[in-house]
Amino acid sequence: MSRKLTLATLAFASILAVGCGEEKKEEAAATGNAAPTQEAATAPAAPAGGDIVIAVAGPMTGELAAFGEQLKRGAEKAVADINAKGGVLGKQLKLEIGDDQCDPKQAVQVANDLVKKGVAFVAGHFCSGSSIPASAVYAEEGIVQITPASTNPAFTEDMAAKGVKTVFRTCGRDDAQGVFAGPWLATTYTGKNVAILDDKSAYGQGLANETAKNFEGAGGKIALRDTYTAKEKDFSALISKLKDAKIDAVYIGGYHNDVGLIVRQAREQGLEAAVISADALNTAEFWSISGPAGEGLRYSDGASAVNLDSAKDVVAAFRADKYEPEGYTLNSYAAIQAWAAAATKANATDGAKVAEALRAAPVPTVIGDLTFDAKGDLTKVNYAWYVWHDGKAVQEPLN
Repeated sequence: MSRKLTLATLAFASILAVGCGEEKKEEAAATGNAAPTQEAATAPAAPAGGDIVIAVAGPMTGELAAFGEQLKRGAEKAVADINAKGGVLGKQLKLEIGDDQCDPKQAVQVANDLVKKGVAFVAGHFCSGSSIPASAVYAEEGIVQITPASTNPAFTEDMAAKGVKTVFRTCGRDDAQGVFAGPWLATTYTGKNVAILDDKSAYGQGLANETAKNFEGAGGKIALRDTYTAKEKDFSALISKLKDAKIDAVYIGGYHNDVGLIVRQAREQGLEAAVISADALNTAEFWSISGPAGEGLRYSDGASAVNLDSAKDVVAAFRADKYEPEGYTLNSYAAIQAWAAAATKANATDGAKVAEALRAAPVPTVIGDLTFDAKGDLTKVNYAWYVWHDGKAVQEPLN
């Protein structure tokens, strides 16, 4: 049995042992114990004389397909632009697309399938609960993985602890976002009843925990800390709890589809509490679910890159094709752009050499010059508040 299939079996068994939840500690354990040291891993070589195969992976179908579309659009555009300029190392890039539906078990299967296809690099996955188990498969093969969207700290922390150096992200982390959101909540809702909820996923739980920690650290007192089950259709029981606790503001760590339903049903049932969330609401699909009930809802995310000079031409090209590069579209483009620049600098697609080049100096991308630390995290992310108004998310000025 190959090492990667053994790893997939271990990951499957560990995920089944913790049920359908994506809690970060269980998932990290599912992958971390099997992760090899990076020194022994070597990425599959590109087909001799042929294309260099790379991939983008995420929820291309299912409840979170809007985000998969963002990753796919960004990746396809990056590949087209790079190929138009001659490709990488004199070869054209060929893009494979993996659909994990944000399911941890499916993510492991997708990762193994991409390894069989000889990918040299993966931009993905989207959900932290998918990126974490998939990362062990890629690390086993020495394949560079850059997630445009997974924010759980365990994604980079746990692999770094194992000596793995080929995981990166072009987005921020939950702990940094918690530092941004928690104190703001404490200051804005001093003396008010604040609830903090999460959907029990690696993303939602990690984000809510970090926000709660920083909220309390800034002097806030949590009136209600609770969870809900993702993809429910009726949140009446949860809303009744919020009403009984006389909640003035509720922070939700979860995805746009659930948050949209929660806020809509809350307004229908007479709960007027302010609703605050995070980057998973960065899709126009949120408003299609919430409707006017989403008016005034606030979420945090990295400051938008659409108006940066570095993104001007790419954004204009997207818009010319009648597509607005929302959410993680540009992060996905940047992930492939960064990998291509590093491979060119290293004069190789070998994962260890590309990873070293990524850390060696700032990498120019559409979302700005990116500097990665030893763990593969960005050294700086500017966060901003976005407020939904009349069907659009408007970024507030940076402080």
